This record gives sequence, structure tokens and C-alpha cells, in this order.
Amino acid sequence: MPRSKRLIAWAGLLLQMSAIVFLCMRSLRWPMSQEEAVLLCPCLMIVYFLGLALMNGVLTSEFVRKTELEADQIAARQIQQTLIPQKLPESPGYAVETFYKPLREVGGDYFDVIDLPGNRMLFAVADVSGKGMPAALLAANIQALVRSIASVEANPLTLARQINQHLCQYTPSERFATGVFIVLNRDSGELTYVNAGHNSPLVFGRDSATALEATGMPLGLFPGAEYEALTTVLCPGGALLLFTDGLTDSIPGENAENRLRDALGGGSERTMSSLKSLVDAKFNDDDITILLVKRGADTPALSIPSAMTCRIA
Repeated sequence: MPRSKRLIAWAGLLLQMSAIVFLCMRSLRWPMSQEEAVLLCPCLMIVYFLGLALMNGVLTSEFVRKTELEADQIAARQIQQTLIPQKLPESPGYAVETFYKPLREVGGDYFDVIDLPGNRMLFAVADVSGKGMPAALLAANIQALVRSIASVEANPLTLARQINQHLCQYTPSERFATGVFIVLNRDSGELTYVNAGHNSPLVFGRDSATALEATGMPLGLFPGAEYEALTTVLCPGGALLLFTDGLTDSIPGENAENRLRDALGGGSERTMSSLKSLVDAKFNDDDITILLVKRGADTPALSIPSAMTCRIA
């Protein structure tokens, strides 16, 4: 409630209390004459009902304001739902599952799955600092940037650099986002990625798990931030897991990431339900986003070099 409304509410309450206290004290001292009662009681009633009117006015105004705010939040939630991919691109040989749960009506997490020419697919996940409407607005801005840039040049390095420049130029200095952009070549299983200070995505093989560590700073902090694109391979039968810190923060215990690795360590149990079962509602205090990509075991395999990760010049 604004400070001015709080002052008016206190003034109304004081008027009501003053009228009641004055009437009680006057009655205890000595009986009032008829003339005093005729003069005093109407004045006290006027003071009392004036205070009541002030209180009711403030409460009604605050009720209307909160009702309008709730309506705006519901509308914002509906708009944000339209920005989330409702139907994922078909990808023969791959299965893509997503899960998104905002902490409030709207959230600051963003994810996208975009079909690209050349039998490629772009996966993007970002986590905006803060919560609520400001974070949701910045997440929507990042979604628009990813879509517009990817339509011209779907390159993870280009995405990270241009989005960082835009956020540094057009957003407040205290607002930033972590993000990861991955392009999958569906023919070979090759993954090209840039991790801008985000939680490390995990690439699962038959007997191993590789973390795609950060290759640059979070987006929106430094205009001249440098980013590096790396490549790795999603082998047949493997899985790629992207997530925001809301997932690991909602997993009880000190080794949340190890529990994620264990949950997806067995190929037959690599499902979204096995990941969601790790979340404890008592620990959930942030938006949760999960993007799980599984490659079929019978898809053609790429000739994988001895080093799973190689640098791009």
C-alpha cells in the first residue's frame, strides 16, 4: 500500500478511536445533561463516521488496485504461455521433453526449441536475475532476440554476442541473465554450444556424463564480454539435459547435481518424470525449467574423435 494511503488509513482509525475514547471518558466523569448530549453525540458520530469513511475509501481503493494487479498478472501469465513452445518440432531419431514451472504467476526463465535448415535444431535456455514481472519482461525480450537472430544466423556464438550487447545497452545495470545456446546437427549428433555463465548442461553417454562448462560471462554484464563456442557429440542412446538452477535448488541434499547424474545414468530411466520426482516442493523457491533431449540408440553414429570436446577457431 502506498505511503499516502497508509497515512489516510491511520487518520481514519485515529478519528474513530478518538470519538469512542472521548465518549467513554466523558460518560465516566459525570452524567451529561440533555443539552450536552444533544450537542456532543452528533459531533462524535460525525467524527466517527468520517473516520469510517476514510478507512472504507482506502480499503476499497486498495481492493480495486489489487484486483487490477491480479488481472494484469493473469494476462501476463497467458501472454508468457504463448511465448513458450506449445508444439515442439518433429525430430526423427530424437525425443525432446520440456518442463516449465514458474514460482509466481510469471517467471524469469526462458527456453526455446527452434527447427533450423540443414536438419539442425537450436536449444536455448536462459535464467533472468530476479523474479516476477520485471524478470518476465526481460525473458520475453530475450525470446524475441533469439528468434530474430536465429532467423538470420543460427550460430550460438552470434546469439551470445548480440544478446549480450543488446542487454548491456538497453537494460538496467542490475539486470542480467545466464544462458546457454546449443545447435544440434541431427545427422551427426554434433553439438555446438556457448554457455554464458549458466548451469552446466549435461551430456550423457552409455557410461559417462560430460558437463558443458561456462564459456563466457552472463549476458548483460559487460559490453565487451568474450564468448567461446565449443563442440561435443550426443552419441546414439545418449541424452542432453539443460536446466535452470531452480531444479538443483529444489533437490534436497548437498549433491543435487550428482543426483541428477544418477537419475539419468541409466538409459532406460532417462525420462522427464524421473527428473521431476527429484523436486521437493519445500525447497522450491525459484522458477524451474528442464529441457531433455534423447537420441535414439539405433540412429547412425558419427565417427567420434578421441577428444569428446574440441575448440572452434
